[in-house]
Amino acid sequence: MRCLLRSPIFSALNEKVLNMSVTIKTQDEINLMREAGRLLEIVHETVAAYIRPGVSTKELDRIGEDKIRSLGCIPNFLNYQGFPASFCVSLNDEVVHGIPSEDVIIQDGDIVKIDSGLIYKGYHSDAARTYLVGDVIPEVRQLAEVTRQSFFEGIRYARAGNHLNDICKNIGAYAAKHHYGIVSDLCGHGIGTHLHEDPEIPNYPMKRPGIRLRPGMTLAVEPMLNLGSGEVGWMDDGWTVVSLDESPSAHYENTILITDGEPEILTMTHA
Repeated sequence: MRCLLRSPIFSALNEKVLNMSVTIKTQDEINLMREAGRLLEIVHETVAAYIRPGVSTKELDRIGEDKIRSLGCIPNFLNYQGFPASFCVSLNDEVVHGIPSEDVIIQDGDIVKIDSGLIYKGYHSDAARTYLVGDVIPEVRQLAEVTRQSFFEGIRYARAGNHLNDICKNIGAYAAKHHYGIVSDLCGHGIGTHLHEDPEIPNYPMKRPGIRLRPGMTLAVEPMLNLGSGEVGWMDDGWTVVSLDESPSAHYENTILITDGEPEILTMTHA
């Protein structure tokens, strides 16, 4: 039986687009962010190779943390605001922030969301992927594909001179075209010397244009879509976010850099 907590987090998100402090990185900082992103990509590829039936979510966390530390980095999720692991591993109707456990074993047909980040010389990276294990129904495969593509639809507009809402509204429009539930209680964020910085980046249209994008901004853009409703609740562990209607969920995230031209995806360097 699920015990749900409702959270007011980001409930006033549309009203918080003014008076933000958004950092512009120097060239030296950008180089550090690039390396943080490149190393996180290696970590995700390492963990992905172990996602299969019979593996516990805690084992994925151990593998991922060991890889982060072997690269000379620090797992930035571990103990962040009390989170007890280095990776969020969320299955099926769990949207995000699933706590890895020895008792949770991946099964054929599962949807596995891996969200993680690291710190390299004081600079953070953050990325998430959705993996489909074995025999997954076509509707769920399409959900994962649309969630990933909604990220790319949004960052088409992640250009200097555009506004933040140009990203947000195009993610939302693509998701809505496919009739998926957009998770509105959670959002993307700025990133740099802190894991979460301004601005907050929702996956649906804001009421205002938001900040004007400038070269040197680094953002973590992360669509979260449900096969059913976008309504979510928090489990009684205080972390795991689930779809209220128990429908499957998908999540896709990259850290990006705003440049003078096309945005640079720092956590996807050779895909």
